[in-house]
Amino acid sequence: MKVTLTTLLEKAEKENSAVGCFTVPNMEILMAAVAAAEEKQCPIVIQIAEGRLAHSPLHYLGPMMVRAAEEAKVPICVHLDHGLTEDAIQQALDLGFSSVMYDGSRNDIAENIARTQRVTEIAKRYGATVEAEIGAIGGKEATDNVETVKYSSLADVKRFSKECDVDALAVAIGNAHGHYKGVPKLNMELLEQLAEASAFPLVLHGGSGITAEQFRACIGHGIRKINIATSVLDAYVEGLREAIKENPLCTYYQVNEFGRKYAKEEVKRHITVFNNKEVLA
Repeated sequence: MKVTLTTLLEKAEKENSAVGCFTVPNMEILMAAVAAAEEKQCPIVIQIAEGRLAHSPLHYLGPMMVRAAEEAKVPICVHLDHGLTEDAIQQALDLGFSSVMYDGSRNDIAENIARTQRVTEIAKRYGATVEAEIGAIGGKEATDNVETVKYSSLADVKRFSKECDVDALAVAIGNAHGHYKGVPKLNMELLEQLAEASAFPLVLHGGSGITAEQFRACIGHGIRKINIATSVLDAYVEGLREAIKENPLCTYYQVNEFGRKYAKEEVKRHITVFNNKEVLA
């Protein structure tokens, strides 16, 4: 069942949990994420970032994502991550995405607000929800460049809350896309302040590599959506390697079966933690 992001955020707020948001750059990982959500009987968000569309064209992948959500046995939100252009956002909405992110974090706060509000007005015509970003989440996901973390400003969050009308807000507290070197150092004091100042549910990007204890601390301080990409993609590739290791003459279908299985288990592990049930192995 396809739903908006707000539907899932409201559930997460009520349960003091976070909804998992998983990047699905191909059909196999999409199938794995939906199967994991159904097995756990838990709603999720499936997403693709504009910066990854060169590898996963939206006009191919988008319809599959929408159809998968519509046919799923649990509520699923279909989300465009790190939308950088109105063209990509418009395309996602036309394809039936129920949520889009406008990433205006590279602009000054006034321009970020103005552009985000324009996207919000467009999305409302489709009944879709909008995520925004303040600060800069480091690493490599929004674009092909490795970007430096810039902590979210408390003053900017307060101003954004007064002047913009979105459904979720991604913040930077030391989190980054991709692989961390060591355990991430998250500024929990800043997160607590941002959560108190924000009029919107908060989102944590760069979840791969964060510990279960850190996830739970973030959830306790107001994070209601957590994005995972790298660890699921790594698990998929590990599955492919394992298939070839076990049988160098394995077929295309056998290889993909291993990849899906490994990706599904990785999604399930994160769903469990985000719902405060078990610790990541």
